[in-house]
Formats: sequence, structure tokens, C-alpha cells
Amino acid sequence: MALRVVLAEDSFLARQAVVHVLAGASDIEVVATCGDRDELLEAIERERPDVVVTDIRMPPTCTSEGVEVAARLRQAHPEIGVVVLSQYLEATYALELLANGSDGRAYVLKEHIHDRDELVSAIRVTAAGGSVIDPKVVEVLVEARARAASSPLSGLTRREREILGEIAEGKSNLAIGMSLGLSKRAVEKHINAIFMKLELPESEDLSRRVKAALLFLADDSGGPPAPDVLRSTAADRPRARAAGSRSRRET
Repeated sequence: MALRVVLAEDSFLARQAVVHVLAGASDIEVVATCGDRDELLEAIERERPDVVVTDIRMPPTCTSEGVEVAARLRQAHPEIGVVVLSQYLEATYALELLANGSDGRAYVLKEHIHDRDELVSAIRVTAAGGSVIDPKVVEVLVEARARAASSPLSGLTRREREILGEIAEGKSNLAIGMSLGLSKRAVEKHINAIFMKLELPESEDLSRRVKAALLFLADDSGGPPAPDVLRSTAADRPRARAAGSRSRRET
């Protein structure tokens, strides 16, 4: 019996290209094609396919609909495999796809969809409960893990990273406490711990907040921190409006 596939891709030309590629596989039948997330969800409930082949970004928001649908299916229909097609070589999407397990999941770059054997193989493997990750994506994941291990933020707890993120948005201690449901004293203790772990030298609190924020932003962007980020320079002061607190008295 042929594997039943529902295909979701907002680009008509790309959608037709995938249909054409799969037409040559005698054991695969495309039972529905969709152009957005809502159509995809309806088709899944109607057709109950063996595998969903989906783009990552589709209407209505064009952000990460494909990955979100995969997460829903993990809960509602764990027997359905999902092959995500992406033109984005980003570790974040792959990690989100695999967050609840790799069984029945595949992440394939669109540059390979014209290779019938590769796409068909991914569908067959996920239908059987296996997983397929594009080698280029694996390289990105390995690099991301290595970068995380060498990051100056690797020693921070999850809560400390949350607070550092709030600092990077320019929030005061009071605003951070309101956002995260913490007392002002608790926020101050966390911030002091952050400064110690990042080995930021004793200086004006505002300057240390700026430096900590720069480290967070550099790490979040995947690039190295600026070489002078740990040095106290006069250049810190103009940046204080973007990342510093509203009061020099705050820690």
C-alpha cells in the first residue's frame, strides 16, 4: 500500500515541483496539497496521512508554522511522520523540530528536493518512525553546541539568562521583577551573580549593565563579543540609554 502524503507549501511553483518529484515514486501518493497552516491542519484531519511534508514558513504569519504543526502532531497524532522542507540553514528550527523527540521527523533543505531519492527516502524513513537530518544542518547544530560551550554565558542559570535578556532590553530592576514575578531584592541578587560569573570588574553599575547586555547580544546573534566589551571605556556611556537602567543607583 502506498504511503499517503499531505504536502504543504505556500509557493505554488515549489508545491508543484515537489508533487512532480514524488510522482515518480510508486509507493508514495500525494493525497492533498495545501498553501497555508489552516489548510494543512484541515487536510491532516480529513486524510489522516502517513506523512506530512511541509514548508517551515507559511501563512498566516510566515514564521514557523511547519514546526508548530509538527509539535501539534506529536501530541495529537504521534503516528504521523513529518518531513520539514526548509531553505533556512538555522539550528533554531531544527532544535524546535526535535525538541520532543526525533522519531518520525526529518529536516531537509529545499536545495535537495529535486533529488527524488533523498526526498523519497526521508518520507519512507519518517513513516517508519525514523529520523533524517540534512548533513548541513547537523554541521550547524554541532557548531552551535561548540559555540554555546565556549560562550561566557554558559555558566549562567536559566533564570540568570532570562534576567540578562531583560537587562539587554533596557529594563530597570523593578521592571524586570514585574516581568518575571520576582522581588526587587531577588533581581538584585541575580544581577550580582551575573556580574560575578561574567567576571565584570567593579565599576559604575550602569557600565556593568551595558557590558553584560553586550555580551548577551553578541552571544544571541551567534557572533563573538566585541573585543573591548570587558574593558571600561568612555564609549560605554552613550550606549547606556539602550541597555542601562533608568537609575544609576540600581545594581
